[in-house]
Amino acid sequence: MNTTVPKAPIRVLIVDDHPVVRAGLTTLLRKESGLKITGSAHSGEEALEILERCPVDVILLDLRMPRISGIDLLGMLKNFAKPPAVVILSSYQYEEEIYRAVKAGACGYLSKRASRAEIVEAICAVSEGGKYFPPSLVASIAERESRSSLTPREIEILEMVAKGLTNKEIARVLHISQYTARNHINHISAKLGVTDRTEAVTVAMQQGVITSD
Repeated sequence: MNTTVPKAPIRVLIVDDHPVVRAGLTTLLRKESGLKITGSAHSGEEALEILERCPVDVILLDLRMPRISGIDLLGMLKNFAKPPAVVILSSYQYEEEIYRAVKAGACGYLSKRASRAEIVEAICAVSEGGKYFPPSLVASIAERESRSSLTPREIEILEMVAKGLTNKEIARVLHISQYTARNHINHISAKLGVTDRTEAVTVAMQQGVITSD
């Protein structure tokens, strides 16, 4: 006699620093019989604590959180023996930010305006080892892949430029020469396809390389 073994529900963890978002998603997804909401976390630290106690299949992750960002958490998940699949759920659609999330291991992306059907479809896709990205994002990620990336040091310098620091001040903070600081800024401008530091900051914010926070 053939016996059909019931499929275990997909265990989902919601990670977002906004309580209204966490509550809304929990209420929305608890109605789905194929899903089990393992918990919700307001920070990367709390998410890690939950993961130490409870196995999770999929994380719905906000990128912009204090202290441990979504990108940081993606990197930390690689230390787990069986990392959960991650779907980014964000209010923003900055190309660079999404690209960095994908490079860090994200399997999908959804706008926070996505419908319940879209969220469930994404969860099911990534839980089975697939990917879930809107077609427009697939094209922009592929195009972004062909361009040079800013190094962590260059992003750090760009953030200082955005705060109004001069080359001399940047050099003092980083313990480098003023000429090295200038060369870094020239390389940053070349990679971003701009001609001056002000334009570099503007373009970097538009692309999500740095934020105005």
